[in-house]
Amino acid sequence: MDLTQRHIEGVLFDKDGTLYDFGATWNAWADDILHDLSKSDDLLRARLASSIDYDLAEKQFRPHSIAIAGTNREAAQALAEVLTDQSLATLEAYLSQAAAHAPLAEAVPLAPILSEISARGISMGVVTNDSESVAKTHLRTSGVLAVFDFVVGFDSGFGSKPSPGPLLGAAEAMGLAANNMVMVGDSRHDLTAGRVAGMATVGVLTGPATADELGAFADVVLPDISHLPAWIDEQNASI
Repeated sequence: MDLTQRHIEGVLFDKDGTLYDFGATWNAWADDILHDLSKSDDLLRARLASSIDYDLAEKQFRPHSIAIAGTNREAAQALAEVLTDQSLATLEAYLSQAAAHAPLAEAVPLAPILSEISARGISMGVVTNDSESVAKTHLRTSGVLAVFDFVVGFDSGFGSKPSPGPLLGAAEAMGLAANNMVMVGDSRHDLTAGRVAGMATVGVLTGPATADELGAFADVVLPDISHLPAWIDEQNASI
């Protein structure tokens, strides 16, 4: 994508794998919920793990797990196919409540990096396939919720990634043109949504995807969001 005519005025961040290190936050959490849901039934625990592509031996999600880029509802649907005695609504509520207390591992110290971006006059939002309430809880826990102008979850009424709907909804709410914004994420869902929305796209390597996997969908792939302020400066200096 040609970035020469863009002036970046807004940044949208994915949450898990972008603001928070995916593996450090969610792998141990998943092991705990699988133990809880299976009620010490090892066979059931193995079936539940398989339904969401979680490797019990390695204690981590497999690269294409629905839990990585999918919505909370999609993960609940996968578990509901095994736990047929529980309703989808019950499982979705359980996952949301459990997720709100996940052991958050910031990909980098968030407050200073986000303050550095904000100091440039850049507006910021979060677009996640988690629920809006859980996203706000996590950001509040990290002390950075107030930095963001808008937070969108899969249940906020705009759809979910890889649809561009939540990105375009955030852009409109923030009063910015999509072509002056950048979507930052760790998955192809994030970057595909950004491309379709007409935004610049930045991949980061704090989720399960590799640089090769993200490269075809991103204008640039960075190690983590701490490199974003310098990249924004480079783009805006070229206008």
